[in-house]
Amino acid sequence: MGEFSQPARVADPGEGISVEELVLAARNHGMPLEALRYDLTPPGLHYLLIHYDIPALDTRTWRLTVGGRVGQPLTLDLDQLRRRPSKTVRVTMECAGNGRARLTPRPVSQPWLVEAVGTAEWTGVPLPDVLDEAGLDPSAVDVVFTGADHGVERGVEQDYQRSLSIDDATRPEMLLAYEMNGTPLLPQHGYPLRLIAPGWYGMAHVKWLRDISVVDARFTGYQQAVAYRLRRSADEPGEPVTRIRPRALLIPPGYPDFMSRTRIVRPGDHLLEGRAWSGQAPLTAVEVSTDGGLTWQPATMAEPGDHRWAWQRFTFPWRATPGQHTLSARAHDANRQTQPAEPAWNQGGFANNAIQRIRAVCLS
Repeated sequence: MGEFSQPARVADPGEGISVEELVLAARNHGMPLEALRYDLTPPGLHYLLIHYDIPALDTRTWRLTVGGRVGQPLTLDLDQLRRRPSKTVRVTMECAGNGRARLTPRPVSQPWLVEAVGTAEWTGVPLPDVLDEAGLDPSAVDVVFTGADHGVERGVEQDYQRSLSIDDATRPEMLLAYEMNGTPLLPQHGYPLRLIAPGWYGMAHVKWLRDISVVDARFTGYQQAVAYRLRRSADEPGEPVTRIRPRALLIPPGYPDFMSRTRIVRPGDHLLEGRAWSGQAPLTAVEVSTDGGLTWQPATMAEPGDHRWAWQRFTFPWRATPGQHTLSARAHDANRQTQPAEPAWNQGGFANNAIQRIRAVCLS
């Protein structure tokens, strides 16, 4: 790899959060964990990651083009998309870097803890319908999605671009969304149109979508081949970041200390609750620990209903006694994956689904 094609650097031992990382943290935000109480995250509380700038797009001139290895290239405006048969999908979306700031050494980038997540109902046109209308050529391999956001990463000037394989792009849940929770997309969430790729980490859900191009080879753009890879060192190619690993998060009980966020609870019975999800396979169980992970007990899970791609609520009764407690939850899915006690380190700080720990002090 050349100098500018390498992933972001790793912090030196003892190095604190930089001004540049604080700038990123001010532009982007996580979901307050108390918002886990909502089935659908209000748009202003949904996590947000913006790679470059929010583009200023005018729907009077904005168009979506569909081309490349297709039989009938398309150019569609927003009204034409909205007149087509629509679909609504409830999706839990999580940033691939969620948990990055908990790693040691810390990859230098957006310093997420565990709050980079949210769930919304997205309405739009099924992507397979648009690709079918365009007519995929037999030589088609990948579908490349280009956003209107433009910037520089590691010296590479680029539009934000990601791809999906033909098999993934033609899955029935894939969506070209123009509404979030029943209203038009907000500017920061991709207005006027974005890709929704249920089950995938957030980097795949291309915002401000302006072009879809079908290509006859694997796409090797920066965000595909360099940025979102699981690698132990900067000089190895690594594995691609794809689908969301299982995770469970508890709503912090009681009330917080302002600076430390330590929770203060009263003695007695409490109903702990939270949400769990996996983009790789349906959930099979959630467990809760109230003693720092020494013992685990099964939580009660709500049925997913028709919402395969959305989080599930879980509850657990806890009798708090005076003293200090560490509360955690962990999710298991049908692929026999569960959350690890400690994170698996990688150069970019991606896909860290280590269990959450909440420090709670029960007052006598």
